[in-house]
Amino acid sequence: MDLASYFENARGTGVLGTTDPEGHVDLAIYAKPHVVDSTTVAFVMRQRLSHQNLKSTMHAAYLFIEDGAGYNGYRLYLTKLREEINASLAAAIREKQPAIYPKADDSNKYVVIFKVDRIRPLIGDEPPSE
Repeated sequence: MDLASYFENARGTGVLGTTDPEGHVDLAIYAKPHVVDSTTVAFVMRQRLSHQNLKSTMHAAYLFIEDGAGYNGYRLYLTKLREEINASLAAAIREKQPAIYPKADDSNKYVVIFKVDRIRPLIGDEPPSE
């Protein structure tokens, strides 16, 4: 699946799921990921619960529901590779989705890089089409 093309063209709503060390689940609305390459994505994160959970539990799931009729979209299963505080990279990622990201100071934003472990359709288990 060509993640870069998909997320460049798709419109919809994203939800990131994380857990704390005790297994308590958190869900948060997130913008589309920045696609680094075919197996790597990044999110701009603030120091909030989702980011805190990723300090101890390296796995997350991202669900993207496309706008429109029906239930179309994908589920990405992710493993955190690294994070960095990089104001210029955070600003560049945020500029790609200006309607989602308000103008803000990016100096305290984390760019969190994930390996995409698995991609599933929004509904069912059939593999995504190319």
